[in-house]
This record gives sequence, structure tokens and C-alpha cells, in this order.
Amino acid sequence: MAGGHRDWVEANSLCRDDILQRLRTEGPLPARELPDTCVVPWRSSGWNTGKNVLMLLHCLERRGEVAISSREGRERLWDLADRVLPDDPAVPWQEATAARDRRRLASLGIARARAPQTPGEPNSVADAGLPAVVEGVRGAWRVDPEQLEALDRPFRGRTALLSPLDRLVFDRTRMSELFEFDYQLEMYKPAAARRWGYWAMPVLHGDRLVGKLDATADPEAGLLRVDALHEDEPLSTSTRAGVEREIRALASLLDLEVERT
Repeated sequence: MAGGHRDWVEANSLCRDDILQRLRTEGPLPARELPDTCVVPWRSSGWNTGKNVLMLLHCLERRGEVAISSREGRERLWDLADRVLPDDPAVPWQEATAARDRRRLASLGIARARAPQTPGEPNSVADAGLPAVVEGVRGAWRVDPEQLEALDRPFRGRTALLSPLDRLVFDRTRMSELFEFDYQLEMYKPAAARRWGYWAMPVLHGDRLVGKLDATADPEAGLLRVDALHEDEPLSTSTRAGVEREIRALASLLDLEVERT
């Protein structure tokens, strides 16, 4: 845990104790049912203002003291980590980080050995896999051996709507360098400054990122409102049909009807 976070937890040690005691006697519980006795509030740019308990839970989760035990709808239930996680011996740090890097590279296929930091999951893969060179792009890259062998196999892609947090696009630098795709998550921008939408979803077709879908779920109205499909290049008839299938599938998953605005 970063020093600033560690100091904040220590400053609110009484609230930490209150939360752990409450979970010990009554858990699992949602964050809203846990006491906020913080004496030092969480400092935020605005996004997490007033969320002392939730931010403290996140810190305690990284310390291995609490864990998410289950979910009820969109709400997470928290409990003591030793009642959620398996009672296995701790993996040595170097072994754990090496395994993490191998798994990360396996999911990405190709990644930088050292990559820019992003919130949450890191992007670097250190010495995992094999060295690689990306033509026209500087830097040390690593490639997953199994993915490299799969290049000789037939590839059958499909059309997919990606979350802005999907690992394929989460490292925006890698996304731009490998796919030449221009994209930003614009939920933090003023509405007038947005090009694609509050939560525009990258459109993947086969092995290419070809556009962004601006759609908004309105559960109270029972609607998935499709505001725009931004095309990076004119989409073929088959690609458009794939996007339409994905829109219908998303609406079905959310139990909503599609409305075009």
C-alpha cells in the first residue's frame, strides 16, 4: 500500500477497529451498514468525496484484512478476509509477482515490459514471456509464447462492445500504439467537451477497433438509449449487423428495450 494511504489508515485506526469488529460480529455487510468514525476524511478530487468507509474498505482489502464475500445485485458484501479467502500458505512475493506477470501477459498476448501506471491493475509484465519488437514502435515488448504459437492457427473474430475498463483498451498508450485507436473515457469531462459520450464503448470487430458506441441505460424507463455510433471508418454491412446484435444482447442482459435517440 502506498505511503499516503497507509498514513490515512493509521490516522483512522479507531474506524478500522470499529469496521473489523462489526464485520466480526455481524458480517458479511454492505459498506452502507458499517460505521464511519473516521477522524480524517478521505481527500478526493470529488469522485470519492464522502466515501470514507468505502475507501477504508479498499485499503483494508489491499492489506489482506477484509474481502468481498458476495454480491447482492450491484452491492458488494464485505467480511473478514480469513472467512473469505482460502487458508493457504502465503506465496513468496517474488514468486507471486512473477506468476501475476505471466498471467497478465497471457491475457494480453503482447505488452510492454515496463508500462505507464494506471489506477488499479498495473500494465507492466517485467520479464514474463519472450522479447519482441513492434515495428515502428519504440520500447521493450514481451510476447506470450502460447499466443505466439497460435498465430499459425485460423482466427475467427467477432464483433464486441467493450467496457472502457476492458484490459484491451485500459492501457491507452498500448491501445494507441498497437491499434492506432483514438479513445478516452469521457465521464470526467464536461458534457460539452465530450466527443463520443459519457461511457462510450469501444467497438471491436475481429482484430480491429473500429468505433465507439454511445449508449445509456435507463432502468427506470426500461430503456437502453442508443445515442450514437461513432465510426472511425465507414463500417461494412456485416460489421453494422454485428454491432446491432451486440446492442440487442446488451439490452437483453440488462432487461431493457432498445431506443434510438
